[in-house]
Amino acid sequence: MIKIGVINVSDRASQGIYEDIPGKAVVDLLHEYLISEFELVYQVIPDEQKQLEEAMTHMADIEKTCLIITTGGTGPSLRDVTPEATEAICQKMLPGFGELMRSISLAFVPTAILSRQTAGIRGNTLIVNLPGKPKAIRQCLEAVFPAIPYCIDLIEGPYLVCNEANMKAFRPPSN
Repeated sequence: MIKIGVINVSDRASQGIYEDIPGKAVVDLLHEYLISEFELVYQVIPDEQKQLEEAMTHMADIEKTCLIITTGGTGPSLRDVTPEATEAICQKMLPGFGELMRSISLAFVPTAILSRQTAGIRGNTLIVNLPGKPKAIRQCLEAVFPAIPYCIDLIEGPYLVCNEANMKAFRPPSN
C-alpha cells in the first residue's frame, strides 16, 4: 500500500486552540490529484524542530511513506523551523520546489519573498514544505505536484497515478 505523510506544523493547532485546516486542505488536494489509493499517516505537531525532525524521520524510515507534505513553519518568525528540520534529516535538497512555489506566490502577494518553502529527499521519501494558509497551499501544491510522481519514481518509490482531469503528472517519454 502506498503511504503518504501529512504534517501540520502549528503551535496553536497542536494545542487544540484552532482547527487543523491546513493539514486537511493537503489531504483534500491529495484525494483530488491522485487516483492511486494511499494510506494516510497524519500528525499535527508544534513548531519544535526536534519534534518535527523525529516525526518526519519516523514517517520516512519506519512508516515508509513515499511522500511527506508539511504545512506551516516556513516563514521568517523565530518559531518557524520547518525548513531547518527538513534540511537536517534529508540527504539531498531540491531547491527548485521552493523557487517555483515562491514564484507562483509572488503573483498573489508581495510577501512571498519571506517564505522559505523547500523540499528534500530522505531515502525513498520526498519531503515538501508548504505554507500554512489553505489558499497558498493549493497554489503551491498545484504548481509543484506535476513533478512529484516522477521524483518519487526516481527515488525508487511507488508509481503514483494522477486523476488527469484534476492534475497531470509529467513523466518524460521513455526511449
